[in-house]
Amino acid sequence: MKFKNIKYTFLSLCAVAALASCNNDDNDTPVVMTPTCNDGIMNGDETGVDCGGTCTLCDDAIQPTMPDFTGTYTQVDFMGRPGINTVLSADGDIKNSHNMSIPSEMQATFQAAFEARLEAYHDVYATILGADPAAVNFEPNILGDILNGPADDGYTNNPVTATVLTTVLSNDVLEVAPNLPTTYFNGGSGAPNYEGAVGLTGRTPQDDVIDVSLILLFGGGDGARFSGQDTDNDGMADLPRLTSDGVGLTATVGTTFPYLGSPE
Repeated sequence: MKFKNIKYTFLSLCAVAALASCNNDDNDTPVVMTPTCNDGIMNGDETGVDCGGTCTLCDDAIQPTMPDFTGTYTQVDFMGRPGINTVLSADGDIKNSHNMSIPSEMQATFQAAFEARLEAYHDVYATILGADPAAVNFEPNILGDILNGPADDGYTNNPVTATVLTTVLSNDVLEVAPNLPTTYFNGGSGAPNYEGAVGLTGRTPQDDVIDVSLILLFGGGDGARFSGQDTDNDGMADLPRLTSDGVGLTATVGTTFPYLGSPE
């Protein structure tokens, strides 16, 4: 009996000592477990047990593919109006330089060169026709009425000089007019008054921008100055055909994106 009492007394003293030891060691501070990627618990920013977030990717997760924006990028092509740079650039270096320019710098850099190129074309055609190059120059077109408003009897009282036209075209951007019909060019009632004409207010998939651009460059006041005319009625073209590339619309155009169907 005495031995049993001694044993219980000894166990009680051990329990009291253990409690006192814990109290001194912890100093009433709670134990905080820092989340890790191998603690067997889904904690921290994990999306699974010890995976996801800052841990390794979970086996059943799909890692999103993000764009890689590292490195240096260079603009290599700029085409608001197709064909303008190709037609009016004197060589490949000018063409490439124009493609890599920003719109605010285009007019100052390229307008004079584009105008010189436009007049040079007319000199070449004059030589081919056996005429004096000084007598065959750019002829103002209906664009004058479009840019400045109709005046009197048509384009003759509201001319667009080669300088004005190449100023517009050297800025290779596509204008948008929110309060007018969207079109690259619509001559309205045609010559001589062009009533209802609208131009450079945007682009639709149906617009033949190459032909329109060539007409504005070489078509003159009636749009057909150089259209391969047979002036002496011998069945042979006496004037060059410069107002069309000879390629029509060859795809079905829809009313919903992506608008163009398969080529026909």
